[in-house]
Amino acid sequence: MIVRWHGHACFELVPREGPVIVLDPHDGYSIGIKPPSAQADIVLISHDHFDHNAYAVVAKPGADVLKMFVGEKVVRGVRVRGIETFHDKVGGRRRGRNVVYVVEVEGLRVAHLGDLGHVLEPSHVEKMGSVDILLVPVGGTFTIGPEEAWEVIEAVKPRVAIPMHYWVKGMNLPLRPVEDFVSKAREGWEVVRVGRSEVEVSRESLPERKVFVLEPP
Repeated sequence: MIVRWHGHACFELVPREGPVIVLDPHDGYSIGIKPPSAQADIVLISHDHFDHNAYAVVAKPGADVLKMFVGEKVVRGVRVRGIETFHDKVGGRRRGRNVVYVVEVEGLRVAHLGDLGHVLEPSHVEKMGSVDILLVPVGGTFTIGPEEAWEVIEAVKPRVAIPMHYWVKGMNLPLRPVEDFVSKAREGWEVVRVGRSEVEVSRESLPERKVFVLEPP
């Protein structure tokens, strides 16, 4: 499977066979970066904010779009679990709800934290179950920041973590750069700068305790 980053919180999961999944698409122009070029069979939206809900940019005709879905269901053969969290530290009173998605593709369990605004509770981690690849916001301001991101990573215990939702060149949102996250790497974690906007992973070749920093598209 290819995990492709389209900037901000937008990821595309491309299996060898089966539906293409896009999570939290933006339109690009509103935040100062390139729009995603993906064509999705399934679109998952963690919360209904403009920089995460631009499904029309990526959805194929007839695509399945799940917006803030909480629960578990199978969509086009893909098991999707949505877990309710919050976009802030005050129970959603400031920025509302946020949904963490766990999707199962090619034997891998990928968790996308959306705009998570707080450190996960043990009950959230339990509902997520085992996670192979964690897509985690690190840029602060609207989400958890670098230190909290590492707390979440150590609580979830994925085999691979990929940072997202941080400042990149051209972006007009006041986020922190990924270097602030990398500089606080916890003991035992290896940070790998991939040098491109995607990485290919499989159940058989998945490493342990690695952070993949992808390049903006």
